[in-house]
Amino acid sequence: MSGFGALLRRDLRLALRQGSDTATVLAFFVIAVSLFPFGVGAERETLAAIAAGILWVAALLAAMLSLDRLFQADYEDGTLDYLLAAPAAPTLLVMAKALAHWLTTGLPLVILSPLLALLLNLPQKAYPALIAGLALGTPILTLIGAIGAALVLGARRGGVLLSLLILPLYIPILIFGVGAVEAAATGQGFRVHLLLLGAMLLGALALAPFVAAVALRQAAE
Repeated sequence: MSGFGALLRRDLRLALRQGSDTATVLAFFVIAVSLFPFGVGAERETLAAIAAGILWVAALLAAMLSLDRLFQADYEDGTLDYLLAAPAAPTLLVMAKALAHWLTTGLPLVILSPLLALLLNLPQKAYPALIAGLALGTPILTLIGAIGAALVLGARRGGVLLSLLILPLYIPILIFGVGAVEAAATGQGFRVHLLLLGAMLLGALALAPFVAAVALRQAAE
């Protein structure tokens, strides 16, 4: 666990020092959401009806922007070989890098989402479902993305391949995340949607680090 903490602190320092990934993700999220009122019209009822889908799709696409670089820098400079040879299990390596990625990209999306929800006239009673859904869903996006990033490591046009691999797997997360917000907006219960997202998160935590670790070992050989 000491290796986990050291790697997490290292990745967080690198992310905060550079800042480009976080800024790119947040800028894309804001711009993508802001474009919809110009494209579909500024009618409050229309925006409110599609706000949940807009916010979730924009957050999903924004979270994907930096996934192809999750392991790329360490792979290119040889650090990945050193990390895989360290006493810490490769699964802890994947968990540490995934957590650092979520803290610097996923968490800011969760924090920023209520402000953009105001722009889309999302009913205030749906805000808890939006925040809770993104808080559960964005870590799943990162964990699934870690598998894809490990599989395409070293491949040409890795970003395109990564999108093709993981976008189909993101569909259930999108369905339940949007469903939770829409249910809350109409006054219905959204607990079931959040429970399903929570179950998916537990499944991703249990499986994704092992699958990604195997893919990393194959890429390093």
